[in-house]
Amino acid sequence: MSLRVDKAISLLKEHDLLVSSQISDDKEVVTNISYNSKEDQTDGIFFCKGNNFKAEYLQQALTKGVKVYVAEKEYDKEVDHIIVNNIQKALALLSAAYFGNPENDLFIIAFTGTKGKTTTSYFTYYMLKRAFPDQVALFSTVDRIVGPKPEDKFKSDLTTPESLDLFRDMHRAVQNGAKYLVMEVSSQAYKKDRVYGLTFDIGGFLNITPDHIGENEHPTFADYLYCKKQLLINSKVNIINRQTNEFEIVHAAAKETSSDYQIYLFGRKDADVNITSKETTLSDSIFELNATDKKAEELDLNGEYKLGLVGDFNELNAAAAIIAARIAKVDHKDIVEGLRSARVPGRMEHINTKNHGTIFVDYAHNYASMKALLGFLREEYPKSKIKVVVGSPGNKGVSRREGFAKALTESADAAILTTDDPAFEDPADICRQIDEKIDHSKVDVKTIIDRPSAIREMIETSSGDDIVVLAAKGDDPYQKIKGVDVPYPTDTVIAKGILKDIEG
Repeated sequence: MSLRVDKAISLLKEHDLLVSSQISDDKEVVTNISYNSKEDQTDGIFFCKGNNFKAEYLQQALTKGVKVYVAEKEYDKEVDHIIVNNIQKALALLSAAYFGNPENDLFIIAFTGTKGKTTTSYFTYYMLKRAFPDQVALFSTVDRIVGPKPEDKFKSDLTTPESLDLFRDMHRAVQNGAKYLVMEVSSQAYKKDRVYGLTFDIGGFLNITPDHIGENEHPTFADYLYCKKQLLINSKVNIINRQTNEFEIVHAAAKETSSDYQIYLFGRKDADVNITSKETTLSDSIFELNATDKKAEELDLNGEYKLGLVGDFNELNAAAAIIAARIAKVDHKDIVEGLRSARVPGRMEHINTKNHGTIFVDYAHNYASMKALLGFLREEYPKSKIKVVVGSPGNKGVSRREGFAKALTESADAAILTTDDPAFEDPADICRQIDEKIDHSKVDVKTIIDRPSAIREMIETSSGDDIVVLAAKGDDPYQKIKGVDVPYPTDTVIAKGILKDIEG
């Protein structure tokens, strides 16, 4: 990979990002690209990005071979440099060019929503990979899959990676034979211009409720909604949940760049594709889809589907995935079999026990997802006690704490509050804030800060028809503590280990 400096300058001018440049040879070619000063920078272009960027980071990069730096202000006038008015947009634009614009070689399906992005992306991935073996990449909150080999699958750091990493992984996927990409697009991806310049073939809007509002995220719900709806504006075809909050605003955003014929609504009623629940067990659910107009009928998706995850909310996720797959020309039989076999790490994973109830592990990490999960379990198992282990992250999404308390009060019988990803906050303070909002006349609550100990306590004190929910971490293998990703076995591994100890 490489990038001529004159081409970089031309692209920046084209997007009104260039402020000035000082280049000794504009025909020069850079063969490296980075925003991390600790990496090798030989013959490279370096981006001075981040609110906490310091001049010494550039000096460190210069000792490692940087040819040109890009920044929003001049740090060293003796070094070739390009000054821009938005470093994040410049990073996205030039990263795409450096990696040969791999997005042009991929059919990209993207989903956004307060909840359900990961599940819907996995459903779609399973359907597509059944139809197009070894040709489908996945960028999710949980995993990044850029090829068919074991080394092509690795854990994700962010829901939507930094633009440089995003285009690098796209390039790697294309090199490995990928023709399709399924990915999650977070509100932060638009807030921080990680997907600047990208147009998606299909954009799916699943839902929106207040979340990710705080000092390090979105200042207001209006800002959160604005960032979420950008996916629709930047997609050729749109799929929208007819029952989402703020539907009129979301629908209007889709209409800005897509015709009515390119917008598909799905939901329980009043949609282009209506969903009807048929049957639910502990391990799967059966639902039916019915097209209600000509454009939906042309997708030929009417019929019954079996889903290997429980929850009526997962039927909504599956409907979005099915519509996306049909638009991508996946055969009906591949959709049915792909959906039947789909598994999502950390989403509604259930563990049967001999005499300690049934355990569910789920990533439910805000009020909307917790309400949907516990509400479903309460409705399906009205005679069971619902017992939840949950914590909330530090330094972000502060509104989740009150949301957890509300969901627990509405649907739980017992709860143990514990550590999630405390970041730089005291986890005991976070638990206290949740606890203060719970109605203790309805929910038996205790706090155990150590998460594995909290899980053990809940499992050991459960029996019979009890439903134990290990919430908010899912398949996450780390806890973020004081700026460090501390390895964590995952809730599933811990629960299975405890059961082996106490049940053999």
